[in-house]
Amino acid sequence: MSRQPDMFARAGEEQRQREAPLAARMRPRTLDDYVGQEHLVGEGHILRRLIEADNLPSIILWGPPGTGKTTLARIIAAMTKAEFAPVSAVSAGVADLRRIVGEAQERRAIDGRRTILFIDEIHRFNKAQQDAVLPYVEDGTITMIGATTENPSFEVIGPLLSRSRVFALKALEAEQVAVLLRRALASDEKLIAQQIAFDEEAIEALAASVGGDARIALNALEMSAASAPDKHVTRALVEEALQHRTYLYDKQGDAHYDTISAFIKSVRGSDADATLYWLARMIESGEDPLFIVRRMVILAAEDIGLADPQALVVATACQQAVHFIGLPEGFLPMAECALYLATAPKSNSAMIAYQRAAEDVRATQGEPVPLHLRNAVTGLMRSMGYGKGYKYAHDFEGHVVEQEHRPESVAGHRYYEPGALGYEAKIKEWMEKRAGR
Repeated sequence: MSRQPDMFARAGEEQRQREAPLAARMRPRTLDDYVGQEHLVGEGHILRRLIEADNLPSIILWGPPGTGKTTLARIIAAMTKAEFAPVSAVSAGVADLRRIVGEAQERRAIDGRRTILFIDEIHRFNKAQQDAVLPYVEDGTITMIGATTENPSFEVIGPLLSRSRVFALKALEAEQVAVLLRRALASDEKLIAQQIAFDEEAIEALAASVGGDARIALNALEMSAASAPDKHVTRALVEEALQHRTYLYDKQGDAHYDTISAFIKSVRGSDADATLYWLARMIESGEDPLFIVRRMVILAAEDIGLADPQALVVATACQQAVHFIGLPEGFLPMAECALYLATAPKSNSAMIAYQRAAEDVRATQGEPVPLHLRNAVTGLMRSMGYGKGYKYAHDFEGHVVEQEHRPESVAGHRYYEPGALGYEAKIKEWMEKRAGR
């Protein structure tokens, strides 16, 4: 009788496996079946060596969705002699962690066996939850495997991060996703039983349309098969199952910052085509258009500046236009502005000049304003010398006067060096002419 519950549990697990989504049913169970991440788990590479030697330290697997982080953790569980204790940071709390730690301590005391604690989406753990894990990672009670789509430098507390090795996983290439799709068609019992014909073009289109996310690809494959009206899946049916191309973009994560960085550097580098590519990538991914425009306003002052003062006017006009009309039509002024900025002459002289001046200000914060520059609004102030000796520039030739306008301690320090491009070339010429008077 004691075996009956085990039999029912085993039958229930088999039923759940059969009814699981295709991505779960096709989860590889060995490193040889694992697709992608050759730089980590390919023959002779470091993570594979650690797994095969059963000598894994605490690690954090960092990468985009659908790249195999959880799968890799489960493969480690199958290959290691340690007890595997998985939790999801979405639902687990400190009490769950303490229970696992208590069991790990007991297990270690009885037979010396290690415990691997797998924390899926570890970036969702707050500081207190991460602090609860830290002492037991440090003393070796548990070996931690964390999985995250967010940069662990920002999402994992420093002490825990310093005791873990971070392994960065890459988005799968389209060819690798296609391998997984063909494997599913050839080996999944449910798909085989349906006797569905898949066009090769449909497989290739699906593999190219998911941004390297194998989970989305496999589940879209299953949806396409389930909805095929004549047991024939074409490219059009795949596109309908996907609804739209999937973009690897997180409006609060690394993709957000990496993409805007690529956009800014393309504008700064005067590459008009790259500028449009990254702009379109952000807009099509649902980025806040006003965030993009704010960056363009900053860039107009920082990277173009006085080489083309009109750039700031164009950028602020773009901000007004996008705020007024919104999307989808807002892409028009955004594209116009981005191209204007990309093709404008570049200068960062205003930024450098300000930084030089600010450095002097920090060193001379207590210096009084020279008397001749002070505002003499009362007789007492005039009697104290306020404004005495001030020269009114418009009374002099060319409206320029030789007069010191700074405290004596910083007199003569040169902050602004005009560039030689665009309008700034005229400024440079005027300043040189003035200096030669």
